[in-house]
Amino acid sequence: MSSEPFVSMKNISKTFSGNKVLQNVNFSINRGEIHALMGENGAGKSTLIKILTGIYSKDQGDIFLKGKKITFMNPKQAEEHGISVIHQELNIIPHLTVAENMFLGKEMTYGKCGILNKREMKKRAIEALSKLGVYDIQPDNNAGDLSIGKQQMVEIAKALTTNTELIIMDEPTAALTDHEIENFFRVIKKLKADGVSIIYISHRMEEIFEICERITVLRDGQYIGTKVTHETSFAEIVKMMVGREIGERYPTRNHHVKETIFKVENLSLAKYFCDISFSVKKGEILGVAGLMGAGRSELMEAIFGFRKLDKGTVELNGKQLVIKHPSDAVKEGIGFITEDRKSKGLVIDASIKENIALTNLKTLSKYGAINKRNERKQAKQLMKKLRVRATNEEQIVKSLSGGNQQKIVIAKWLAINPQVLILDEPTRGVDIGAKKEIYTIMNELSKEGVAIIVISSELPEVLGVSDRIMVMHEGKITAFIDREQANQETIMTAATGGRSDE
Repeated sequence: MSSEPFVSMKNISKTFSGNKVLQNVNFSINRGEIHALMGENGAGKSTLIKILTGIYSKDQGDIFLKGKKITFMNPKQAEEHGISVIHQELNIIPHLTVAENMFLGKEMTYGKCGILNKREMKKRAIEALSKLGVYDIQPDNNAGDLSIGKQQMVEIAKALTTNTELIIMDEPTAALTDHEIENFFRVIKKLKADGVSIIYISHRMEEIFEICERITVLRDGQYIGTKVTHETSFAEIVKMMVGREIGERYPTRNHHVKETIFKVENLSLAKYFCDISFSVKKGEILGVAGLMGAGRSELMEAIFGFRKLDKGTVELNGKQLVIKHPSDAVKEGIGFITEDRKSKGLVIDASIKENIALTNLKTLSKYGAINKRNERKQAKQLMKKLRVRATNEEQIVKSLSGGNQQKIVIAKWLAINPQVLILDEPTRGVDIGAKKEIYTIMNELSKEGVAIIVISSELPEVLGVSDRIMVMHEGKITAFIDREQANQETIMTAATGGRSDE
């Protein structure tokens, strides 16, 4: 590894509308290094990357590439100098082929008329995928038919067609299965061995400590420090990120759950799940684990009325429910926090108070008009309860951090005083400090008697928040595991089709 950094950013500052987003920030990455860039949402990570890649201009500071001072005016220039970005929301055009996606905007042609040289593009696509050791993706495959994991491989291969020397990856494993994550790590280790540098942005601490050599932390737009991964700890990095000791990552659960209030029996929906039966007690947190495709989300969507069940019954407080539409579930006191908050959980261009009011407009309305005073009062109360950090209830939701956006989704459902609350991947894309706050909120709700069902792909999270864990595999329940007996091994055994003692 060269002693001179491949990229070095020194004393970078940026101000938007009088707000100092970055103040004298330093960051460097060596050739062939996997380097984590960490910080809470709003810490300045995205702004720093956008300055590096030419999306934003810096107010002050210097950027060096291979020791030479440089400033990119746009992402195209950065790409021409070997710097590529793979965004959390992949830039895949689903109706185009793999090869067409890989050469979009840089198509290869021949002849005076600029005829597409499809044969050469397919050849180059195969070469790029082969460099990654990926042989089960063909250039003629329709990109939209591929799994998220394979689409990500296409994005990486696309970067390699431009002789990329630095790849910036933003939350790269957020939507991947455990098997896809394992394959993904194999690929980026190969990239590292080939001398490619990787800036790795993620909130998943376990991954950072497994794959990255160094960790740089930003907080409130300032550079806090850089640590060699094997010389630091979770606790030290968290303290650098939030500016204080965060204590235990998961709240202590020491209260007793009560009587069963929610029960489903023999639920089935063709292609997704079959003969599912389980119950949840008042004040209990039931974790739901399983690999992607196990049917977890589809099961909860069917319970909530997003999908139509083939058979089965749903009971609340001994009463059999008829849920044909989500509005029926809401009337019965069932809330559902979807895994995709931006497209399904929030109206991001609306205000906080308007979002919170969405689930109980009838309660807030009289003669078809919303009582604005009550709408504001409700929003203020729930913002205070959930410790939402915002200017006021009029603030537009898209301007909030990911953690505060998730709190608004929770607030929306608390407005109906739910008896049952289903949370699907409640901390996806949320920083470590906000995660702890969301876990605390769940704990407080369970103490109030709310029956909570939590779906999570992060095994430490399932283990940390749940009283019991229900494990699914290919649409069936393979185990119920009490908190005391649960560990990652027992869950993964059940999640891959093995049966644990119930």
